[in-house]
Amino acid sequence: MTNKTHYNDFAQTLKVRRDDHSLGFQLKKGTQEFVEDLLAILFPHFCKEMFYTKEEIESRIVLLERDLKRLLIPLLIETSLNLEDTVKQFMQTLPDLHDKLWLDAEAITSGDPAAESIDEVILAYPGFTAIAIYRIAHEFHIRHVPIFSRLITEYAHQITGIDIHPGAQIGTSFAIDHGTGIVIGESTIIGDNVKMYQGVTLGALSVDKNLAKSKRHPTIENNVVIYAQAIILGGETVVGHNSIIGGNVWLTTSVPPFSSVYQESKITVRLKENDKHTD
Repeated sequence: MTNKTHYNDFAQTLKVRRDDHSLGFQLKKGTQEFVEDLLAILFPHFCKEMFYTKEEIESRIVLLERDLKRLLIPLLIETSLNLEDTVKQFMQTLPDLHDKLWLDAEAITSGDPAAESIDEVILAYPGFTAIAIYRIAHEFHIRHVPIFSRLITEYAHQITGIDIHPGAQIGTSFAIDHGTGIVIGESTIIGDNVKMYQGVTLGALSVDKNLAKSKRHPTIENNVVIYAQAIILGGETVVGHNSIIGGNVWLTTSVPPFSSVYQESKITVRLKENDKHTD
């Protein structure tokens, strides 16, 4: 039996599955390039090559719109969505998107003593990168392009270690400090001026598939700070405004505004036996 004959049945199976689940050539790679090109338009900090004049920027926006149409064709072909309308609606959000991201960058800069400038935050902070990519993805999520929005946020997850579902609703001036390991679930609602640290999980109490369309993740009101490794679960859990959630807290019930929630722990320091009598 030749190798060609040996693989015949397997090749046929792969062909059938490719035909049934084909979404275009290199969609994942194209999505990542789209995100990089858009960030480079919004912020020169992300540019691979500089363009300065208004005309150059405008031409890049036109090219971005063309590329977006190409990427969305296989995703919208079996839906009722109109390609031209979907692309036009997204492109019209760019001025507002840019303004929101500047507020995010300012919030991170003003809230982190280690940040020397807003340029440093945009250039080097993974928290800002994750927020920026989330805000792009969210615009496609609310326009019912779920696969594209998930590809966008998974790119952010890949390069930053921060996992924000594109369906989450996040207000203005959102700050992530450090950020590695943060998970924000699909139905999470976050207000304005919220800050969180690494390892925070805003998750669900149950992963039952029947609850897929329900409010499964918590609500965080305005002006809340959530410290490292805190876990807040449940769709009915509300953290009231101006509250502080301490590190390592496990929270499944609501707390009123102006609360301080901390995990109690006991630390014991004891000298070794042979060190007790040393000066």
